[in-house]
Amino acid sequence: MTQGGNAPLTAARVTVEVTAPKALDVSGLLLTDAGKVRSDADFVFFNAPHGPGVTHRPASGGTPDAITIDTSAVPAGITKIVVTASPDESGATFAGIEPTATVRDADSGQVLVTFTSPQLGRETALIVVEVYQRGGAWKVRAVGQGYANGLAGIATDFGVSVEEEPAPAAATATPVAPPAAAPVPAPVAPPLPQSAPPMPPAPPAPPAAAAAPSLTKVTLDKGRVSLTKGGSVSLEKNGKPFLSSVRMGLGWEPAGRGRNIDLDASCIAFDAKREKLDTAWFMKLGIFNGAVVHSGDNLTGEGGGDDESITVHLDGLPPEVCGLVFVVNSFSGQKFTDVKNAYCRLLDAGSGQELVRFDLTQSEPHTGVVMCKLVRQYSGEWVMTAIGEYVDAKTARAMVKPAASML
Repeated sequence: MTQGGNAPLTAARVTVEVTAPKALDVSGLLLTDAGKVRSDADFVFFNAPHGPGVTHRPASGGTPDAITIDTSAVPAGITKIVVTASPDESGATFAGIEPTATVRDADSGQVLVTFTSPQLGRETALIVVEVYQRGGAWKVRAVGQGYANGLAGIATDFGVSVEEEPAPAAATATPVAPPAAAPVPAPVAPPLPQSAPPMPPAPPAPPAAAAAPSLTKVTLDKGRVSLTKGGSVSLEKNGKPFLSSVRMGLGWEPAGRGRNIDLDASCIAFDAKREKLDTAWFMKLGIFNGAVVHSGDNLTGEGGGDDESITVHLDGLPPEVCGLVFVVNSFSGQKFTDVKNAYCRLLDAGSGQELVRFDLTQSEPHTGVVMCKLVRQYSGEWVMTAIGEYVDAKTARAMVKPAASML
């Protein structure tokens, strides 16, 4: 496609991959006819990877950052999903690294359309493509519209409440304006076809979101991190990998007196294509020559501390391992409504120091839950994301498919 061009989507589920010579952060915004998000929950990015019908897939093992859109699951009232990109390196621009968007059938991997942005300059963020609904059908349009004020500028334009970190004291001086001879033009959307209907009146504004998502990558710089569902943390400290061996501890308690609950924790390893490589579980305690080791089965969930734990030596994992998904299933068939205080926590395997914790605050009447995932990024860093999604599965084998869908 060329800039401003559009094409019909021939698949209900599509993945928009964005690639460039340098690593990128790719995001998606769900917009109404008014061109705004309904709330901050409609902003899908690395720190909030799940939205209604839209998910973020982080780069790993050569697979680029991407946004997957299930048009059949997009809520009523959402008529457009905008896919954006910004350089991962702080302060970097798109000069000389014009990105290419590849739109694929999410199920078959078939390439539907591609678009390479025209030459860019001092832009630090870009609206790459948009997937939009017109006349009951879904289409994709090549946009290539740049912003000089980063992803925060795009997010703000579409109604997201951006939570930025305080500027350092040295940065409180009046900013230097760009040279008058080379101003950065205000973003202008590509022209719509002449047949496009006029914009309808804006709907009433939705209630404000309870909390705004943070655009700042969460790391271990400030110590222990508590995650909420969908939140992510990079296992870095001061810009460097913090540790090479981690232990995932999982725990739970029976909800009723006198009832034992036999839950099993497992770790499922996937490659870049989300194909299962191996599983560490109570019937196979070690995989990848001891790079992943399971502590063994706990039949009741009783006792203090973690009920089951899985140690991962990150440096010992084969290069084809791009994602580890930690799941818990009820082998006895009892549902998670019979369980309370389920959690997972990541520890330094050497010192035992707790680094990250995710408490599952709500239970649902299902027999399995995908707790969290560790994903290897394009840069080589590992990122933990809290998932907390319930499924109907009693064994580790039955957890493979739902776990793969959440990578």
